[in-house]
Amino acid sequence: MFSYRVKQFFSYLNAKITNDDLEYIYSKLNNNEIGLFNKLSLHEQKHSINVAKDVEKICLYKKICSNDLIKIALLHDIGKINGNLNIVDKSILVIFNCLSNGRIKKFKFIRKINLYYNHGKIGADILKKYGYNKRFLYLIENHHNIKEDDYELNIIRFCDNKN
Repeated sequence: MFSYRVKQFFSYLNAKITNDDLEYIYSKLNNNEIGLFNKLSLHEQKHSINVAKDVEKICLYKKICSNDLIKIALLHDIGKINGNLNIVDKSILVIFNCLSNGRIKKFKFIRKINLYYNHGKIGADILKKYGYNKRFLYLIENHHNIKEDDYELNIIRFCDNKN
């Protein structure tokens, strides 16, 4: 897992949004969503695009409707837009989270740790004002938190962890 995280770090350190990525985003998101998406850091945008493309592949394979799940994948980290959680910060938090078995969560009074653990809730709160349904907001809010057996949540979670 460590070598995978190192590869992931360097991949997102050099992240670039391609014309194909832009076309993909514009085909999946409306203008309000694009505005929010563009507030994400470049590496978070690339991460979200990769998650969305993997979600779409799984949905095609399993023959399930993917429109909302793709949109959720593109917006799942929107809670990070006001947080200044750069790639180095995120990498350090991922390592400390692994080494401490999640015990650093008790330091959530530190802004970056709070953002790392609670960006799903923060994102759902941001998206509430745009009129999304409860299910959509539930999937955004809980893409890291709930360990229940929820088919759509598991797809989002699997693709997020992969990327």
